[in-house]
Amino acid sequence: MANLRAIRKRIGSVKSTQQITKAMKMVSAAKLKRAQDATVAARPYARQMREVVQAVARRTGQDAHPLLLSRETKKLGLLVITSDRGLCGGFNSNLLRAVNRFLQEKREKGEEAVLFAVGRKARDFFRRRRIPVRKEYINILGSLSYSHAKQIADDLLDGYLAGEFDEVVIAFNEFRSAISQNVRRERLFPIALEPAEGEAPEAGIDYLYEPSQEEILATLLPKYVEAQIFRMLLESVAGEHGARMTAMDSATNNAVEMISLLTLQMNRARQASITKELMEIIGGAEALKG
Repeated sequence: MANLRAIRKRIGSVKSTQQITKAMKMVSAAKLKRAQDATVAARPYARQMREVVQAVARRTGQDAHPLLLSRETKKLGLLVITSDRGLCGGFNSNLLRAVNRFLQEKREKGEEAVLFAVGRKARDFFRRRRIPVRKEYINILGSLSYSHAKQIADDLLDGYLAGEFDEVVIAFNEFRSAISQNVRRERLFPIALEPAEGEAPEAGIDYLYEPSQEEILATLLPKYVEAQIFRMLLESVAGEHGARMTAMDSATNNAVEMISLLTLQMNRARQASITKELMEIIGGAEALKG
């Protein structure tokens, strides 16, 4: 009977866990729709902003702004975007393993890194390894707004323009679908000038700029940085909800299988208990006959 009570207690515990994981899956599914819509809406704006910046920068040249000038990379500014909460499968662990390998490669080359962490998981990961973090941004992803991206962009731009680091890289999870997130690492600046596709026929065409190319570029570049960071934050939020929904769905299915297995064990234990009692009764009756 003690064994039966333990199995019944465990079944009750698994059922309670199943209710929690099922509720978390439904919450993440609802949040995923909104986050996915925001991500899809932000991508064209960020892409168009990049094209505009590239078009103006190609006409002004790399000397027009410090964000266009390449430097010898001795110190790297690295922004790592994770989630504040767990229970989302390998969403954070895959990214942080890739970041750890990247930092190890940089250390082997003699390059230092200045770290900026978005999310508790990144902050805690570096804290456990006693790796200093310049600045952390906690509890912003639940109510993400453009002002958060602007704050991060200002901090990165201030450090870069002050010469505290020579390059800025962002590591994040790119949202592909509810079951797929890709670990990405993108250089934010200095911005490399890319040849425009199909620009050859218009190579001699230029435009009139007001007030000037340099002033327009000086205004556009910070906006470009903010737009790219905001897009990456949105990608990470959508990826987090997708990963959590998938993980909770898997946990709910595992709970169903475990309940079925425990129920089978309980029935076998109860059958064995009943058989034992019957054998004792039969044995006692036979003893009385004798």
